[in-house]
Amino acid sequence: MIKLVVTGAAGRMGKVILQLAGRDPVFKIVGATEQRGHAVLGQDLGPILGRDPMGVKVQQDPLAALKNADVMIDFSHFTALPENLAAAVKTRTACVIGTTGIPAKTLKQIRAASGKIPIVQSPNMSVGVNLLFDLAATAGKILDESYDLEITEIHHRMKKDAPSGTALKLLEILAAARGRDIRKDVVYGREGETGVREKGKIGVFALRGGDVVGEHTVSFFGDGERIDLVHKASSREAFARGALLAAKVLAKKRQGLYHMRHVLGMDDGALP
Repeated sequence: MIKLVVTGAAGRMGKVILQLAGRDPVFKIVGATEQRGHAVLGQDLGPILGRDPMGVKVQQDPLAALKNADVMIDFSHFTALPENLAAAVKTRTACVIGTTGIPAKTLKQIRAASGKIPIVQSPNMSVGVNLLFDLAATAGKILDESYDLEITEIHHRMKKDAPSGTALKLLEILAAARGRDIRKDVVYGREGETGVREKGKIGVFALRGGDVVGEHTVSFFGDGERIDLVHKASSREAFARGALLAAKVLAKKRQGLYHMRHVLGMDDGALP
């Protein structure tokens, strides 16, 4: 049995992960955290999930929540990640990190922590999106720069970071496939008198509205044809199932930094 703690427990992703974990006999939920001042702090987790009391209180202190845990799944805000990560290192708890918008400084902390504990860190944990990464890499190598390349992502109105972590990973993959420099060859939106589209540029666009769970499109515009690679998430369960699968894999790992491609048995070193 894997003893599980979920941070950001009252958030959209946190609730779905906990609900699915509660139905999986492999997991025992032993802790949950939320940010300072959150209304659910001190409450039993059961009623928050629409269940009977579970005897697990939502805590603010990740160190206290992790004292008996095997794996932590973190979908909290990136500002909470350094404290959560430090607590995981201290308690030797494996980490699944699905938080997006992570700054470079915190990414360095993740790499350093992976020398002591096993970590899966991925901007998107669905099986379909990780397949999209592979398809995008293949298309980016086959379709030359006579095909104009654009990345579009759509998310719900409440998403705070843009472009999404998944869109940025697609950009990284496609820039590598095309031999392009992300610092010079990317256009984030367009406005005003932009002139003729420059050859070799990669466009990235973020749309926000409604309750869209997540949609990512990679478009290759050629003369006389257009190729679209599309992934649409209709439920957060796709991400939650991936996170729980990662937790099961991590429970058997020693220290190291892993990605969803490792979890899914897809890693062949082909992607950056």
